[in-house]
Amino acid sequence: MAFARPLLRRPLSGQLLGRRGVCAGAMAPPRRFVLELPDCTLAHFALGADDPGDVDAPDPRLAALLGPPERSYSLCVPVTPDAGCGARVRAARLHQRLLHQLRRGPFQRCQLLRLLCYCPGAQAGAQQGFLLRDPLDGPDTRQALLELLGACQEAPRPHLGEFEADPRGQLWQRLWEVQDGRRLQVACAQVVPAPEPPLHPVVPDLPSSVVFPDREAARAVLEECTSFIPEARAVLDLVDQCPKQVQKGKFQVVAIEGLDATGKTTVTQSVADSLKAVLLKSPPSCIGQWRKIFDDEPTIIRRAFYSLGNYIVASEIAKESAKSPVIVDRYWHSTATYAIATEVSGGLQHLPPAHHPVYQWPEDLLKPDLILLLTVSPEERLQRLQGRGMEKTREEAALEANSVFRQKVEMSYQRMENPGCHVVDASPCREKVLQTVLSLIQNSFNEL
Repeated sequence: MAFARPLLRRPLSGQLLGRRGVCAGAMAPPRRFVLELPDCTLAHFALGADDPGDVDAPDPRLAALLGPPERSYSLCVPVTPDAGCGARVRAARLHQRLLHQLRRGPFQRCQLLRLLCYCPGAQAGAQQGFLLRDPLDGPDTRQALLELLGACQEAPRPHLGEFEADPRGQLWQRLWEVQDGRRLQVACAQVVPAPEPPLHPVVPDLPSSVVFPDREAARAVLEECTSFIPEARAVLDLVDQCPKQVQKGKFQVVAIEGLDATGKTTVTQSVADSLKAVLLKSPPSCIGQWRKIFDDEPTIIRRAFYSLGNYIVASEIAKESAKSPVIVDRYWHSTATYAIATEVSGGLQHLPPAHHPVYQWPEDLLKPDLILLLTVSPEERLQRLQGRGMEKTREEAALEANSVFRQKVEMSYQRMENPGCHVVDASPCREKVLQTVLSLIQNSFNEL
């Protein structure tokens, strides 16, 4: 492929920028970026349209990450605020494919950071992407990125940006696209400071991408996947066999939640035995055989699978609770908390605030009478995990490797409402934990 305009290897000059029409003005619509740093803090910047006076001072971390002597590139997958389910699924799959490619070849020496792009004031439509920091500023990295861009023939095509500094130390981003087989520089804008938004930019997207408010929203996602995941059709067939409106029977329903290695499996079985209750799990056994397949998919697909599993379990709960008590090993709270913690970058302070609608139980999903959240200290949990030798999902591995992710999951659990979680310290001996749980269940039963 031929270049319409060569990439500059030397720093940009303000005079040169003024002569290039694409660099003279701000990009429209104005875009802001959120960059997750290795310490899980967030850095914010914009392209040309924001007033630097909006913030106290430029973030020195941006100059260190985007400026010389190293070379930085941005790669974002576009998605519009009004994008339908199919467009979101395609964008998520492209983002995951790019992630796999950016971990190979000449990119292996580069630092890879999570980047989000969004339009201020938009109700949804945050774009997922990456910042690639090349410590050697090598031409092979640039060439490989351009080839990666050119290889993406299907929509949406990613946006490739390259950061450079002029002699005055000001940062600029050049934006590249592929048109008719030619790699074109289509825009250039100055990188300026941006204020932190009141809410994390992905929060408005959560109901349409990972924390689905009802059965049909999750179902629409898997419907888009049937052409490339045959098991998606099987899941949908099972969901469609479940009544859309189900009611709990006369017996009590208790959901028990908790991170891995909190004793959840042992406690749920012991409680079920003590109460002569039916023990159910989410995802249910009828779709559990496909869990590994969906765990390897992007978050939007993975969460749709788990969400629909909850509706299948709800149908089982309605049937079994007419005959006996029911204990459920994980339910909707697990699906939602892991999704929120995965999608919201940064630390605890960037989670949706308490009482946000994303923490509300779906109106069309059968509610349990009581939800218990088992917790142990991080140190004890780590001890329990050692030597288990069980295969881990991507998110379970993240819980072990990333303490911030674990804390975000735990805080999201505690912010769930309608119904909320009753926290149970699972550190004592098994018998004492069982007594505590049974006592809470009995008290809840007396209040019904």
